[in-house]
Amino acid sequence: MRAPDDDHQWISTFLDAQAAELGAARNTLLAYGRDLKDVAQWLGYRNLSFAAARQDTIESYLIACDGEGLSRATRARRLSAIKQIYRFAFEEGWRADNPALQIKGPGRAKSLPKTLEVVEVDRLLEAARVTGRSEVDRLRNTCLMEVLYATGMRVSELVSLPAAAARGDPNMLLILGKGGKERMVPLSPPARRALALWLDTRDAAEEKREKKGQKPSRFLFPSRSKDGHLTRHRFYLLVKELAVVGGVSPEKVTPHTLRHAFATHLLANGADLRAIQALLGHADIATTEIYTHVLDARLAELVHKHHPLARKDDVCGD
Repeated sequence: MRAPDDDHQWISTFLDAQAAELGAARNTLLAYGRDLKDVAQWLGYRNLSFAAARQDTIESYLIACDGEGLSRATRARRLSAIKQIYRFAFEEGWRADNPALQIKGPGRAKSLPKTLEVVEVDRLLEAARVTGRSEVDRLRNTCLMEVLYATGMRVSELVSLPAAAARGDPNMLLILGKGGKERMVPLSPPARRALALWLDTRDAAEEKREKKGQKPSRFLFPSRSKDGHLTRHRFYLLVKELAVVGGVSPEKVTPHTLRHAFATHLLANGADLRAIQALLGHADIATTEIYTHVLDARLAELVHKHHPLARKDDVCGD
């Protein structure tokens, strides 16, 4: 296959292939696109291109990223994007070599994910029941939070759920996850009740729209956004609002910390790590194992704060 004429065509062709052949998620493609455009811009300022760059060129770019103060995670992600596009270029015959093959990245900082206490999740769920301009909003907010905590879904999976997935009072939901992979997640009784109430309300609103000649939405959480469903950003803001109402520090709360809470609370109550891996949709068990470290750290903190001997040591130390 003949190599594209410029870097922008390199990027667009690579992204098209990722979407078509590997079923890469939209957010993954957007991240690749942003990172590779930054690389192309840096190369362009030096009259270079993806086609002409060598190993030392890429290493110089990474050094420049470090000089800008970019985090290790950001630099690792950009190198990953570079490695992906050059592997694709080599396989397609655009280049006879892969200049990124031998480059080792800075690695990612192994920080433990933030999570929430059970009582804090309870406060968020209670806040959802009373937050909203109307009863419709409150039912939707309750459904969003109950389903998220009951299933540990990614926020992108939650907001894009089709209404068809909730039909028939299901005990489990079929989720379309990363890379187009499907998985089943069970619903708790509170989540089932919240889902049934919201579905009835949502369907009534969609019937009114249809009578007015408007096209009904296929999504469980419809909105006027470009995608036709509640956006990740709007849900992020909603979770922050619920934190304030529920008396939980907004700094601690994001949609993803609820996913972490789901996994950590399951593990604390004796759930099998492999089962949690399947529920979260992790491809690698090593990704799920991080929650064992979260639990260990939390137990150590509890002992330090509440064990009488630990408190005695603190007094002696003063």
